Amino acid sequence: MSPASESPVLLLRGARLEGGDAADIVIDGGRIAEVGSGLSRAGATVVDADGLVALPGLVDLHTHLREPGYEASETILTGSRAAAAGGFTAVFAMPNTSPVADTAGVVEQELALGEAAGYVTVQPIGAVTVGQKGERLAELGAMASSRARVRVFSDDGFCVFDPLIMRRALEYVKAFDGVVAQHAQDPRLTEGAQLNEGAVSAELGLAGWPAVAEESIIARDVLLAQHVGSRLHVCHLSTAGSVDIVRWAKKRGVNVTAEVTPHHLLLTDELARGYDARYKVNPPLRREEDVLAVREGLADGTIDIVATDHAPHPAEAKACEWLAAANGMVGLESALRVVQLAMVDTGLLQWADVARVLSRTPARIGRLQGHGTPLEAGQPASVTLYDPAPVRTFSADDLHGRSRNSPYLGRELPGEVRWTIHRGRATVADGVLKDAAEVSA
Repeated sequence: MSPASESPVLLLRGARLEGGDAADIVIDGGRIAEVGSGLSRAGATVVDADGLVALPGLVDLHTHLREPGYEASETILTGSRAAAAGGFTAVFAMPNTSPVADTAGVVEQELALGEAAGYVTVQPIGAVTVGQKGERLAELGAMASSRARVRVFSDDGFCVFDPLIMRRALEYVKAFDGVVAQHAQDPRLTEGAQLNEGAVSAELGLAGWPAVAEESIIARDVLLAQHVGSRLHVCHLSTAGSVDIVRWAKKRGVNVTAEVTPHHLLLTDELARGYDARYKVNPPLRREEDVLAVREGLADGTIDIVATDHAPHPAEAKACEWLAAANGMVGLESALRVVQLAMVDTGLLQWADVARVLSRTPARIGRLQGHGTPLEAGQPASVTLYDPAPVRTFSADDLHGRSRNSPYLGRELPGEVRWTIHRGRATVADGVLKDAAEVSA
């Protein structure tokens, strides 16, 4: 990608700063040069942003890009394209690749592939344990001191179940201000589980996935984090009980943060009645009561961020019977639109809150420099321009990754990403995703 100094000059005219006052934004040399009214700049490309919400570029703390090893599902290039189309300028790549991202060499490879793609900043997440097997710690220090500067560590897809290993990981990452992101799932309580344990799973004859399997691990881990004085992050929180535990922990001063996915803000286990495997996900879709509780938790700050858990799979992994289907949904292109539907249009969040939960706070948790910064002069120019007005059916044409396992296909969603600007260069312009040659030129 060209150096920031070669980036074109952009003048965003009349954008609503996080949904508030309208202003012009001049972007030059990869940075925001000026913010104000009635601005002009010779030779600038003028963008009519009237009616568009200007947000700091979105940051996803939980993305599965599948490369290396599972390129049939996604690659770093195709996942980066999907992210840009959804308004993201940075994504954190989960380590469940092949080989697992548990060494400095693998995370540096991922970083280089993200830089070559150029659509977004790809920040690798390192595995907590070797091979994500939960038996011994991975090379946490080596990954932290590598060129990738890893600060988030997770065995996502697998719970760090051994409390002693979890304690040691929490202690280890303190040395470089890291955070352990836990996939909270007691494997002994979820063996063979297929759907949230409740009325729907009983009626469908599917093995139940109890809420306590998530809640018990979160309760244990917040106590461990308090004991060692370390940072803990809870991945894809999904139950009312989990919200209560995190709220309790924060009141006690535990350094814990938590995320919720867009699908857990909107969808319920009732959708599984048709055995459509698009709705099979880990953790499973929960009850309506849980959806309302996680919405409230996000609104009151108990839950810190929204993260997509973008999990692409090839068609054959989903076009099969429920029991054989893979867990996971793609979510990068739809995330902002779902957050608008579930949180903004319901009055639970304002656009300034969206900037916090989808940009500023995930960048802070991941210690990612140059992202989630205010839209002010001198700051790096990663910006998303979003039109909240249109409502249209989400279709396969909206998907820019390699997989099509979206739960929103055929569903009406509000909003549209009009511009995504990554480090001063547009990756989406007038609602159209730029091709790879334009982005990496």
